[in-house]
Amino acid sequence: MAFEEKRAWATIVITIVAYTIYVATVLSRAGDSPLADVAYGGALLWTIGGAIVAAIVSHIAMAVAGGHGSDRTDERDREINHVSERIGGSFVAIGALAALIMSVAELRHFWIANAVYLACVLSLVLSSFAKIMAYRKGGFQTW
Repeated sequence: MAFEEKRAWATIVITIVAYTIYVATVLSRAGDSPLADVAYGGALLWTIGGAIVAAIVSHIAMAVAGGHGSDRTDERDREINHVSERIGGSFVAIGALAALIMSVAELRHFWIANAVYLACVLSLVLSSFAKIMAYRKGGFQTW
């Protein structure tokens, strides 16, 4: 398995675990009150920060475990990364548009922040999934 494919798997797992922890924390705090009234900021920042640290540590651990030169990339790796990042970037754009519309509609900050967070999670998962599929299928179709 290519180093970049391993990184993609780690990113998917870390992202889903972090988002699940965030959602569980927010829902447990809600009780009978409306979701928009829940104190979500700390949980949001801690889960994002924790996911970033976990990703960095896992990528370093994979590079060390793989030995010297295991994290080298070639032209194929760069092409797969480029295309998959463009695929995942579509959800960032969708999230930004959703946040803009929600802001204009003057929705509560809770909903705007959660829409942006969900878009980023979907972007990371979709981008990583595209990388995995590209490695499994031998790359992307060139036009």
